[in-house]
Amino acid sequence: MTDHRQQQAVLDDQMQLKSLAARKYAQQQKQPNADQRVTQFLPMVHKLVSKVTSYLQPPLTRDDLVSAGTIGLIKAAHDYDSTKNAEFQTYAYIRIRGAIIDELRSWSFAPPSLNKQLQEAQTIHDEVMAHTGHSPSDEEVAKKMGIGVDKLYKTYEQGRARYFLSMSGYTEDEPALANVLAGSESGQPEQRIEREELVHDLADAIERLPQKQRQIVILYYQQELTMKEIAEVLEITESRVSQLHSSAVFKLGSLLKDHDNAR
Repeated sequence: MTDHRQQQAVLDDQMQLKSLAARKYAQQQKQPNADQRVTQFLPMVHKLVSKVTSYLQPPLTRDDLVSAGTIGLIKAAHDYDSTKNAEFQTYAYIRIRGAIIDELRSWSFAPPSLNKQLQEAQTIHDEVMAHTGHSPSDEEVAKKMGIGVDKLYKTYEQGRARYFLSMSGYTEDEPALANVLAGSESGQPEQRIEREELVHDLADAIERLPQKQRQIVILYYQQELTMKEIAEVLEITESRVSQLHSSAVFKLGSLLKDHDNAR
């Protein structure tokens, strides 16, 4: 009986070693593919970070965001399963973007004083919308707040991180406003319905924006031009594009909040 148990134990050990060897071999075979994907798609990390930093000017450095995005890419390369996941480029984009946004969310962008100013502007915007059915002009909001328009633009620009994150989507399963503006499609019926509702609301809101703000939104999100390129197209300064873009994002961020509350 003892010899039988010993033989069985040896067989069990051999099977376990074979299983471990098979897994190790599979990992070794997968590693070159993963490394190749990281090298191939690393430019995507830099492209996404460049878009964020040119828009947000966050307290994080560019290197911080590149590091976060690269970690997202590495994880995507190692976790990718072609039998279960979508095309790797799409899968990597989602993981990289998610890692960058998580890094941004880990920082507190707005001090209490700025949050108070943004909330005051939000209240004025909502009240004017309720009474008139249209968004107030920047001059109107600034006058009601008792500040100059330049100060209002500075407030919007300092608070852009909040609206960037809301425009980047609530969760991985819900639609992102930026994706809707860019015209991305969803494969799930319920997500398509949700997107159609959001597109309808967005189209209405974009139509109510002042002409230059409307043009900037379309050029930035649909045509994917940079702030510098938009400045050249509209023949205004890059700083002016930044100001008008911040105001437009504030108004569209309000719409996103209303859409979320109505769900």
